[in-house]
Amino acid sequence: MPRSGRPTTAIAVLAAMTALATACTGQSGASPDDDPKAQVTLNFWHGWSAPGEVKAIEENIARFEQAHPNIKVQVTADMTDDKINQALRAGGGKAPDVVSSFTTDSVGKFCNSGAFADLNPFLRKSGVDKTQVFPKTLLQYTQYNGNQCTLPLLSDAYGLVYDKSAFAAAGITEPPRTWSQFTEDAQKLTVARGDTYDRLGVMPTFHGYETKPTRLAAQWGGTYFDARGKSNLAGDPAFAKMLAAQKDLVDKLGGYEKLEKYRASFGDEWSAEHPLHTGKVAMQIDGEWRPAMAKEAGVTFEIGTAPLPVPDDQAADYGKGYVSGTVMGISAAGRKQNAAWELVKYMTTDTDAVVAFANAIHNVPSTLEALASPKLQVTPEFKTFIDIARHPKSSSTPAQADGGTYQLTFEDFAYGVEKGAVADVPAGLARTDAQIDTDIAKAK
Repeated sequence: MPRSGRPTTAIAVLAAMTALATACTGQSGASPDDDPKAQVTLNFWHGWSAPGEVKAIEENIARFEQAHPNIKVQVTADMTDDKINQALRAGGGKAPDVVSSFTTDSVGKFCNSGAFADLNPFLRKSGVDKTQVFPKTLLQYTQYNGNQCTLPLLSDAYGLVYDKSAFAAAGITEPPRTWSQFTEDAQKLTVARGDTYDRLGVMPTFHGYETKPTRLAAQWGGTYFDARGKSNLAGDPAFAKMLAAQKDLVDKLGGYEKLEKYRASFGDEWSAEHPLHTGKVAMQIDGEWRPAMAKEAGVTFEIGTAPLPVPDDQAADYGKGYVSGTVMGISAAGRKQNAAWELVKYMTTDTDAVVAFANAIHNVPSTLEALASPKLQVTPEFKTFIDIARHPKSSSTPAQADGGTYQLTFEDFAYGVEKGAVADVPAGLARTDAQIDTDIAKAK
């Protein structure tokens, strides 16, 4: 299961990370003076739970232990952020030394609070040039204010997944590259029936699974914060333009109320009853996991993938997208930091380890060498997401001291816009900026 499919809600995750940050502040007195060649056992906690994912982790750990016979790794799977928080607060020998977290948005809190150790000294000591190992976008979301307190452990790229049979029936010969083409194709693919639909071209509302404001803002190239670190939603026209384009698509496909009524008939995002699987939608904004999940669900049509469309005036940038992923860090309170670094270094920078893990759980590799490795299993559908991850203008949401709270604030505003409840979008964005700045100042 992809990271964003975890059952913990975004708000609950952020609340847990707030508690984690508070609990760990001031506990970073441990120093990396342990001998990494001594016999030691590390506690490694991660969030994966599906049998195939757990097996893939165990296989990677087995290869690590073979290469580092003095280090044993005690692996604990299916660990939520609540459980991690409680363990780090309690401390002691059973607390995790190394943590893998799905909550990329909380990196700012990890770094700002001192919950995780800064990995820059470890990188320098090992002679690892992070700028030559990791794509630029992944480095941006794994550090905060120069503190590289986490490193990327695989990534997710977001694009367009579609029903090729529906495209052919509608006379569409290729996926849309610009937003105007996307809007036109979505209308062509929509089959209305009274106050509902037999099929919808795409579910454009922001409650529609992975159709999030942050995904679309990446296509417009919005800059969330200005040079002073202040929220920039009103200052950068990209955000207002994105919201206007999305609202226009909502209106052209039947309006918010009609679309939301139809959305209520959708199956769970992570089940075989996903609306793309069942033919209720012809296109879906989604990640690299969707084609494989659709095939596992037994779809009878051919799956196509493509980058998300870009604004018409940015056609030359087609191919970019939103990128996020899992992060890995070391407890700042741990007494085995040098040994812990050996595990983090192996899992995040060793090309064969990264490729093997990516192949096993069908996620995008997180190093430049792994992305280009001949050992990487690449189907035509998967290659789309590899290319998005490598695109120089792909982007992510920047780390902040309040974690992902600023994103939720923006998302709440976007909900109001698509409903038609916001009369003055520029003024609303300015108010949203003020709220974001207040929240971040409090977090700092």
